[in-house]
Amino acid sequence: MPVAHANRWSGGAQALNGDRPRYRPSACVRRAAYRDHSCARHPRPGCSTTARTGGNRQAVAAVASQVNIEIWSDVACPWCYIGLNRFHAALSNFEHREDVTVRLRSFQLDPSLPESFDGTEVDYLVASKGLRREQVEAMVTQVAGVGAGDGLPFDFPALVVANSRRAHRLIQAAIAADDTGELSWKLEQALFTAHFADGRSIGDPAALIELAEKVGLPRPVAEEALDSAELDAAVTDDIDQARSLGVHAVPTFVFNRTHSISGAQATEVFAQVLGQLWEQATA
Repeated sequence: MPVAHANRWSGGAQALNGDRPRYRPSACVRRAAYRDHSCARHPRPGCSTTARTGGNRQAVAAVASQVNIEIWSDVACPWCYIGLNRFHAALSNFEHREDVTVRLRSFQLDPSLPESFDGTEVDYLVASKGLRREQVEAMVTQVAGVGAGDGLPFDFPALVVANSRRAHRLIQAAIAADDTGELSWKLEQALFTAHFADGRSIGDPAALIELAEKVGLPRPVAEEALDSAELDAAVTDDIDQARSLGVHAVPTFVFNRTHSISGAQATEVFAQVLGQLWEQATA
């Protein structure tokens, strides 16, 4: 299924297999129209776009006593910031969390975006998506309100609109440097905070290197990563895998390559899915 140009702010999700219930979360999808519960970059919770990973109905496959989770996300996506925070809360309280592996995957919602945009996020949406300013302002207010409810600050007037490609190369460097996944997770969270709360540019090399050093990625590694062809190829590979799996919305959480849900699900939903998949994996 082809993947078109991206949007940051539309939503949609369901569990992977057709026999599982559909969830209607907030997410960001490509080419979403601004209608009931989706729009170009800043969506409202819920929408009709789905993310699917394969079409079989087989049981969760088989790594004994383990759940493997891949998360496709973009650091420029506000619902990814919210959704990954909720997922982490669920995983932290999961009884078998030591037997769960998590791998971050890259996804770009707007690869055509310049390295920087001369204007605010609201300006960008008005100019590029054809939305009325009052629509956009209502959407960002709603997203900020959801974030505040989760303890995540958003400062959209200060947000620097920038291409996320360099940030994704940096995340790939953190993945390569630490196979536990802890370093890449810390880095992605730092990037979310820098982008949405602190008014830092996720395209600025100096800012990226500073953030990388703070979470423990050595400066020489970070400097080399920003324009690395090898790491850029890893970003492209993740995006290609998303296409092959039918992933159109972010964040998308893929469990053992057999089940998938998308969006800023409630923490309780993530907890339920973890429990169900654990039961299947250990049955």
